[in-house]
Amino acid sequence: MLVLTLNLGIRAHDLGQLSLAELCKQLKDYQFTNIQFAIKKSFPKYVPSLQSLSPGIASFFGDYFANNGIKISTLGCYVNISSRDLAVRKEALESFKTHIQLARDFRASLVGTETGSVGEGFTPENFTEEAYQIARSSVLELVEYAEHFGVTIGIEAGLNHPLYSAALAKRLVDEVQSPHLKIILDGANLINLDNVSESDFILNEALDLLHEHIAMIHLKDLTVNKGQIEIVPVGKGMLNFEPILAYLKDNRPFLHATLEETQGEAIRPAIDYLKEMYYRL
Repeated sequence: MLVLTLNLGIRAHDLGQLSLAELCKQLKDYQFTNIQFAIKKSFPKYVPSLQSLSPGIASFFGDYFANNGIKISTLGCYVNISSRDLAVRKEALESFKTHIQLARDFRASLVGTETGSVGEGFTPENFTEEAYQIARSSVLELVEYAEHFGVTIGIEAGLNHPLYSAALAKRLVDEVQSPHLKIILDGANLINLDNVSESDFILNEALDLLHEHIAMIHLKDLTVNKGQIEIVPVGKGMLNFEPILAYLKDNRPFLHATLEETQGEAIRPAIDYLKEMYYRL
């Protein structure tokens, strides 16, 4: 009999810069099944430049994790695909395309990013139609490239980015019209001071709108501290995870879910908190 379990992972770099053997040991000790892997963050000495990435190094890491029972659920390549600076945008797209080329060698099928910013850092101009169109153009280029390699693009919406809402993420999916474009949903990324009191509605709306287009769930928590949104370990904040876990259990069993911004001694309590809620639902 198949028993539904929470397919829980973590961003590898949230465990720190460890040796590969120690990283896998910790992943197994926590019983994580998968990781979001950004090689430049976890093992920067292996990739001093984009040109350092090769099928050989990708296969080495992909095989090592697989032999230890760990799946790379998402190959992280978080770059600015929306910059007005054409040189910056071109460099970002080339980096992402390199990760697309090597995804299968890493034994990953999803390459993920946010949409970035039209300027340097946050700017209100990210909320304009122009910003959305720049992001859309980049996504179309990446999706067309990914289709040649049988790889899927995961785009993550975030409040201060050109793709700042679930509705815009749904618009992007509808306009691109490709099975090689999916959404990485991070509920906390859709919450700000103006809508924090409606966080349950925001999460449920995102799940309803994006439903089958979601390829990965990010799990992080938040609270309000001194008039600002503060990210805290899962289970230590005010976010209600029941809608997300019910979606994972009842609608999308075994969909990858990844802890984010939960580190150190907070990891074990977060795992226990999520699993207890998942099995209780």
